[in-house]
Amino acid sequence: MRTICLYFEIHQIIHLKRYRFFDIGKDHYYYDDYTNEVSINEVAERSYIPALSALNEMVKSSDGAFKVALSISGVALEQLEIHAPGVIDLLHQLNDTGCCEFLAEPYSHGLSSLVNEECFKEEVMRQSKKIKQVFGKAPKVFRNSSLIYSDEIGASVAGMGFKGMLTEGAKYILGWKSPHYMYHCSKAPNLKLLLRDIKLSDDIGLRFSNSEWSEYPLFADTYINWIDALPQDEQVINIFMELCSLGMSQPLSSNVLEFLKALPACAKAKGITFSTPTEIVTKSKSVSQIDVPDPISWVNEERDVTPWLGNVLQREAFNKLYSVAERVYLCDDRRIKQDWDYLQASNNFRFMTTKNTDIALYRGIYDSAYDAFTNYMNILGDFINRVNSLYPEDIDNEELNSLLTTIRNQGDELADLHKELERLRVKALEPKEVVPVAPKAVASGKSASTKKASTKKAPAKKVEK
Repeated sequence: MRTICLYFEIHQIIHLKRYRFFDIGKDHYYYDDYTNEVSINEVAERSYIPALSALNEMVKSSDGAFKVALSISGVALEQLEIHAPGVIDLLHQLNDTGCCEFLAEPYSHGLSSLVNEECFKEEVMRQSKKIKQVFGKAPKVFRNSSLIYSDEIGASVAGMGFKGMLTEGAKYILGWKSPHYMYHCSKAPNLKLLLRDIKLSDDIGLRFSNSEWSEYPLFADTYINWIDALPQDEQVINIFMELCSLGMSQPLSSNVLEFLKALPACAKAKGITFSTPTEIVTKSKSVSQIDVPDPISWVNEERDVTPWLGNVLQREAFNKLYSVAERVYLCDDRRIKQDWDYLQASNNFRFMTTKNTDIALYRGIYDSAYDAFTNYMNILGDFINRVNSLYPEDIDNEELNSLLTTIRNQGDELADLHKELERLRVKALEPKEVVPVAPKAVASGKSASTKKASTKKAPAKKVEK
């Protein structure tokens, strides 16, 4: 049966403030609190609250037939808990329906998967732990920042125990193949891959309110008819986008939520269902591996990582940031850890792009790529000085690696001890088996006991003097 996998991303940009070269060493706070609070409240009111309310309504009106997946960065969860708790309440309501799956992703919504595997794994595990803490469910499927994927990244994700991963159905990777099947990672066959349908996703996320679009206005029945008209053996339709596209990119006045709410009924009329990523990767079989030697993403026509690392400025900032990754990993300073998350966020590097695109690029407070680079490098200079004050530069990488190895080994030993402790605890709670005693044995036991009790002790012999 044909099924739709609908997925939304939630991430919130942490805006940096204007930071001058002369602030280095004097000011260790890098953020524009006013802009951060205003922007998250704006997106919550215009997008998250109405969109999540609509998703909750869709689940209820369809008697649970409608299902959806959400991926929320750890940074976004932190900001929502502080500034928009109403959004968290709606997420809990959606979670309580049992029709929503939460996915894993890097905590910072950063690009660590491209440069540092240990840093990448630590981020993913921390975000997964946060999701379980807030919603009571540990993620089983992974999506990377901006759907970034390669064979190497897939192998790393599989090593973390995830069953599946979402990525882009890039045409230059698929060739003649269709994104409407399930594939698997070439280096880790156990990792199933769900590929985004670019056209069907962008029809909603990018083009829906465009009055010059040839399909404008788009109605739910037309959209479902497109899906129904696909070849019969193409059974998995993956529609992925940012949640903020509902209300921000596509204003509510365009009736995008009414369109969305009409989809379940139209799909049911055609015998099309909705499924979560875990349901699909568990029940469906992979038709083939896909080979992705170089990283792909869902951004721009090239579907690569050049929007973040395409010029010298971006690569210089990126390499400088991750030059202290090992030192940050070792430290336990809460402020440094938080700054590390915020400075890793991919938008910091996107602001520095010099690529020409058809879509207007948001640069925040910056006038140009050079302006973004200068401000970021000033902040990064102060951040690195703080890190080096804890672990001086004269400690070489070999010494740091030795410390990291020791810490990892101790962590593995503690994990093994916790597992053994849990095993023994469970065993101790198990009811003990009572072995029945045969009646004959009982009788025999009593007889022997009686006989022993009735036997008189022989008097001791007198010793003659």
